[in-house]
Amino acid sequence: MIRKSGIALAVLTALVVLVGGAFGAVNPKGGLPTATFSGATVTVQGGDFSGLGNIPAFATLTVNGIATYFCENPQGHQAPGQNPVDAQTGVSDPTPLTTSKNGRSTIPPLSESVSAPTTPTAQQVGCGGKGSTQWSVVLDELIATSANVTITHDGDVIFCRNYVLGGSSTGTAC
Repeated sequence: MIRKSGIALAVLTALVVLVGGAFGAVNPKGGLPTATFSGATVTVQGGDFSGLGNIPAFATLTVNGIATYFCENPQGHQAPGQNPVDAQTGVSDPTPLTTSKNGRSTIPPLSESVSAPTTPTAQQVGCGGKGSTQWSVVLDELIATSANVTITHDGDVIFCRNYVLGGSSTGTAC
């Protein structure tokens, strides 16, 4: 009985090591995903991943940015606000990566945008020096400033990349 338990434990340990090693072997081959920034939107695509086997993997894109505002006085004249405000983060739904029979995949074009936050106060935007209560704020522009793409399998992160507006289109490792 003890011998059978020992064999079962050895087989289970070997499976855990093999499965853990398979997930650790997922890596980009011949290219990394690229990111394109355009206003409030970031699109990530490409890369050439190997080692996925038949495991379902999912890519998620998270985008952060800022919102800029105009300050409008009671007469309707506008001046640029002095303080950008954090925009609402955009997060894509997990997108399945289709693998070929040899375990390779790329990220299909995946886009996400930031959105306007709750309207800030004139003081938060920096209107009229100390934010006079006479000013109102008007949204000027939404700008995506950073993004993150994460590939997961069964809740485990198997690839992660950060991108910054004006930085390298292939980003940096997380």
